[in-house]
Amino acid sequence: MNESRVISRPWALEGPSIQIDPLFPYYADRSAESIAEEIELSGYRTVHYFVVNESRVRTDIIEAFHARDIAVWALVIGNGTFATEHLPREWRSWRMGLLKELNDGFERFSPFSASYVEWKKEAVARVLLDHPFDGIEIAEPYFPEWDGIRRGVYGDVGPHAKQAFRDKYGHDIPEFLNKRAANYYKKIPDIYGKWITFRVDAVNGLIDEIINGSGGARSVRPDIAVATWSLAVDGGAVSTLRLKEWQGLDAISMIGKVRPDMHVLQTHWPDWMKRHLPPQYAGGYESFAAPIRAAYPGLPLGIQADIGSRSSMVKNRRWLNDFQNTVYELGYDTWTAYEYHLGGYMYDEPPVPVKAVMRGEQELTVSFNKRIDPDTLGTVLFFAEENPEAGPLAGITIEQRAVDGNRLLLRVNGLPRRPVLVEVSGMRDTPGLWHVKGKKSGETPIGHRLKVEQDRG
Repeated sequence: MNESRVISRPWALEGPSIQIDPLFPYYADRSAESIAEEIELSGYRTVHYFVVNESRVRTDIIEAFHARDIAVWALVIGNGTFATEHLPREWRSWRMGLLKELNDGFERFSPFSASYVEWKKEAVARVLLDHPFDGIEIAEPYFPEWDGIRRGVYGDVGPHAKQAFRDKYGHDIPEFLNKRAANYYKKIPDIYGKWITFRVDAVNGLIDEIINGSGGARSVRPDIAVATWSLAVDGGAVSTLRLKEWQGLDAISMIGKVRPDMHVLQTHWPDWMKRHLPPQYAGGYESFAAPIRAAYPGLPLGIQADIGSRSSMVKNRRWLNDFQNTVYELGYDTWTAYEYHLGGYMYDEPPVPVKAVMRGEQELTVSFNKRIDPDTLGTVLFFAEENPEAGPLAGITIEQRAVDGNRLLLRVNGLPRRPVLVEVSGMRDTPGLWHVKGKKSGETPIGHRLKVEQDRG
């Protein structure tokens, strides 16, 4: 939608990508370089950095990805926050009013609160000024919730929404609980129709102000790529209308107003929570994707899946590969998933060395497919490349061992100058840092050998 601007890492708009949330324990107490390397070794050139707290963003991680030419999106939440310690004193006045109170650890904020919208715009602008992100995207800008009126998880019906609706239309907002009320929403289709439009305009206006408003994302970072997000759900032919009515989501008008470089369809919870969701499920989203392609044929379109938020629906490697194949067959340009270390491969697959690099005469780094336990020493053997069957090389000693995330760092004496292979076995992974607890640890199998490369840098 912004053809005149050159995106520095254009692959951010295509191919496989993955979400990461560095506030998870899996990413703690390890170097940024080890995080970036692990993601790179998994085959990703683009990541979506989930900014849970705008005041806790790690520039070193972004720079470590950039050192590997991996594009990094800033993924921020539009309709609330999990953390409040970084908010100004008046944040409680921003709250969204719901039909029933929820205590689920997430604070929902009203897009009709001018103070909240201004704060969010400034916070996002500050993040983009302080950190070298390649792109910005506002996920979850919508109102709660799927089938929310029936379930009571519906908003915004608070004072900000009531005042804004009265100011615009001269009416009170519809009544949703008392079926006998004269203004019960089913009795006043004309006013309820205005209410639906009013909510769509609020969602689009929130994103537009954060991205295009004075002092917003594009103002402070004219080079920044922009992606908009909306939900998709396999709920029949009327799903698009239901999301518009229930959650204020209308992707076509959102794209038209914000003018993004990419749009992403986020898998809604009625789908991702399914225990046996088939990897081909995205085929049921054509009622969302087809109108977007028709209205904006040149706009890259992506899709997001959830691969492990709950133990009952964790997705393994085969599922993810089949999902990827389906996405490309359906014509999507890119896909991503929440969240890298939540996938079933973290629990199912053992820690396996995939790269061994020698720096100088003694420093050897063996990189694994996942994080390894620093308290397991493992066994390290070396073999001559030209005759590995002759058995391990003698006279080689390891003076120091350390672990950095997915890396085993070794100080080695006595390595011959000819090409050698290294075999590491007995290393364990880190179930204590995984999202689903109670899983057994895996161990590096015997017999997996790698050629030791020389660092030419």
